[in-house]
Amino acid sequence: MSTNTQNNKNEDEIDLGSLFVIIGKGFSRLFNFIGNIFKGIFYFFIEVLIFIKDNVIKIGIAGLVGLIAGIFIEVKSDDAYGSELLVEPNFNSALQLYNNVNFYNDLVKQKDTATLAKVFNLSKEYAASLKEFSIEPLKVDIDKINAYNDLILSVDTLTIKSYEFEDFKKSFTDYDYKVHKISVVATKNDVFNKLDDVIISSVVNNKYFNRLKKLTNENLNRTDSLYRQNLEQIDSLRRVYMRVMIEEAKKQSTGTSIDLGGEKRTTKELELFDANRRINSDLKSITEAKSKKYEVINVISNFQEIGYEIKGVTKNYAFLLFLLGVGTMIGFLLLAKLNKYLDNYK
Repeated sequence: MSTNTQNNKNEDEIDLGSLFVIIGKGFSRLFNFIGNIFKGIFYFFIEVLIFIKDNVIKIGIAGLVGLIAGIFIEVKSDDAYGSELLVEPNFNSALQLYNNVNFYNDLVKQKDTATLAKVFNLSKEYAASLKEFSIEPLKVDIDKINAYNDLILSVDTLTIKSYEFEDFKKSFTDYDYKVHKISVVATKNDVFNKLDDVIISSVVNNKYFNRLKKLTNENLNRTDSLYRQNLEQIDSLRRVYMRVMIEEAKKQSTGTSIDLGGEKRTTKELELFDANRRINSDLKSITEAKSKKYEVINVISNFQEIGYEIKGVTKNYAFLLFLLGVGTMIGFLLLAKLNKYLDNYK
């Protein structure tokens, strides 16, 4: 019996010893793996330094050539100026606005100065100064929330339950944002105030959008008029109730009080007050809608009369061509090194 117990004890000790050995090997491999990662990073860093040291003259010459070329272009090129126009399109006119702005930019790319001069009523000199047109939305998350809320209020509740907000966000495009920024780059700083009227009118003069604007405003005016008539009727009813209450108060003062249903009358008063409050709230919403829907495109901020000068390292040709020269030389040297390695590998 004691022999069996001793054997079991020895086996347990052997098992524990094996377990510790396995754990020790696991930690050893883990630390070796981490060490190899750091060794690899260090080795790569050293290789990069050696590569730069061996080719510093070639890389420097390439960078210098790019820098000189960039400085030459900077001296020869005209200063660039920019300006922005902020607009709020209505009646789903954003797509048309984007198409028009892209059309103007295509004319710039094609250097079609004659068409630009005709479209914007500019001299050829000013038309030639236009270098870029672009448009982008001012992306605000609240626009998505408001649009989803409007959708919920406009459709059946059972239908919207199967359409989650995340799905709605995926279908929300740049055209669906409220405010959009039109940017123009030119070599003359006083050309911008001649552009905004043309850009806006290119959409505003569209017959379809004008018809939508007219019908929408007529509907809003009609609704506004009906609500105001309802307010007058409610005020008339309230005056009637007030006269009744005054008459009853007089009767009470003379001792001939007759209750004509005071509790019911009080309820009617509260109902009239609540109806008055709701109609005033609706009138406020209609007024806001009329102010926003009065035009096909609401101009929030016009182009500045004098554009700002475009500066910055990323716009500097000397810096950009310096990087291009250095990058090109490094790429060429790496390809040469790879080619040499492949030749030796054979």
